[in-house]
Amino acid sequence: MSGIAPVTIVIILANVLMSFKGFKDFNFFHQYAFKIGDIKRGEKIRFISSAFLHVDQTHLFVNMLTLYFFADPLIYILGDEGLLIVYFGSLLLGNLLSYTFHKDDYYYTAVGASGAVVGVLFSTILLQPDMMLGLFFIIPMPAYVFGIGYLFYSIWGMKNKRDNIGHDAHFGGAMGGFFITLLLAPWVLREHLLMVILLALPIALLFYLKKQGKI
Repeated sequence: MSGIAPVTIVIILANVLMSFKGFKDFNFFHQYAFKIGDIKRGEKIRFISSAFLHVDQTHLFVNMLTLYFFADPLIYILGDEGLLIVYFGSLLLGNLLSYTFHKDDYYYTAVGASGAVVGVLFSTILLQPDMMLGLFFIIPMPAYVFGIGYLFYSIWGMKNKRDNIGHDAHFGGAMGGFFITLLLAPWVLREHLLMVILLALPIALLFYLKKQGKI
């Protein structure tokens, strides 16, 4: 893992160690997973601990691979502290949005670093909107196009509820990366204003649909 920033290595190791502990220890997994009922009973630590657990090795690998690709470009501009702020801020906002959407579902359970990782991804997109991403690692696509499409896809996923993906946590994480980056790097508003507006549109749409009771 040479060439990776030490702070990124620490985050990845924390995810790997806690996830593998959860793979082997059923009680440990459920003690720290995101569970609405237990959170309502006061176990707020689950807002954070659940983001270091994963369903299986594939889930863990995809999240850590995405973090591996996008953490260093973010660090290059915002520094180690910026990565930590974006990562944990997005983690919390992702789980808070998930809690908001599922607060009446007492048995709702979720795990994964996806919200935090999506926050890092969207922060990097906002900082470097013209960089190219490989959709499915094959199809080249401008970062901002991917970002906008991903948010609309997440809204579709939340509205249709056809899978077990935590679209709300992903969307909340993207919001975290978006707003925290604007706070840490306000120059983005000047240099990438159009991209800021375009990425803000799906966020506004989500809250409109929520207010109208359509999601």
